[in-house]
Amino acid sequence: MDFIPFTFIDFIDIFFVALIMFGLYRMTRGTNAPYILSGIIVIYIVWVVVRALNMELLSSILGQIVSVGVLAIIIVFQPELRSFLQMIGMRRKGFNFINRIFNAHDVKGPNLTPIISACSDMAESKTGALIVLAQESDLRDIIDGGIRLDAQLSQPLLENIFFKNAPLHDGAAVVMNNRVVAAKCILPVTQSNVPKSYGTRHRAAIGITETSDAIVVVVSEETGGISVAFGGRIERNIAPRNLAQAISRHFVNAENGKDKERKQRKSRTPYPEENTAAGNE
Repeated sequence: MDFIPFTFIDFIDIFFVALIMFGLYRMTRGTNAPYILSGIIVIYIVWVVVRALNMELLSSILGQIVSVGVLAIIIVFQPELRSFLQMIGMRRKGFNFINRIFNAHDVKGPNLTPIISACSDMAESKTGALIVLAQESDLRDIIDGGIRLDAQLSQPLLENIFFKNAPLHDGAAVVMNNRVVAAKCILPVTQSNVPKSYGTRHRAAIGITETSDAIVVVVSEETGGISVAFGGRIERNIAPRNLAQAISRHFVNAENGKDKERKQRKSRTPYPEENTAAGNE
């Protein structure tokens, strides 16, 4: 009996397939996707067995199901596939020109002064807030899912949006080109393992930054602590006086971010010390 030789290329092939399967598992963990995938695998195994037993009628029926299986997988796993492709795009290095070619809008870094002032006041009053600062990634799906505003960015506007009894306070506000383009936007919640102390706002902030280059500022309703999320990571309990620096370091154009920070540092008035209660969150 002849054995097929196992080569180093076969090892690499198996390794990458296992790596992809593990990545898909981590991406879909916590959702119903693993159960759906298990059902698809069971149907395929049954089809193989039925064909081996020459059960023509059942084999024909299952064959039709398997033949449209790829299309069904694309439809069923559309959110996961989209998230996976966006994640790949976010990890790119040296291909930023592709995003700039197809990016229809020229996004400028926002004026941080009204954001910092509003977050400082909301932190003191423990008013929950979720502010998304758009950069180059396309957030039209997020914006279309909320309430369109297209209003000039200002401190009073942000504080009114997130006022506890305001109709738009539940959800996120999206800021683009120094305008609040939408409010009450629903963000995707991260499926990653995060501490149980993280609330819905913090999980949503991490979720949107996993698949986009947006910067998200969060004000905790429980402690008043200010957080900044970017690239799937979150920095907690930031003092208002350090918020400009925490945001600016994540600008796509780092040099522009540094220039903005220098200008704001000159014009900004001192902010109060960080709320000590935030450290207990």
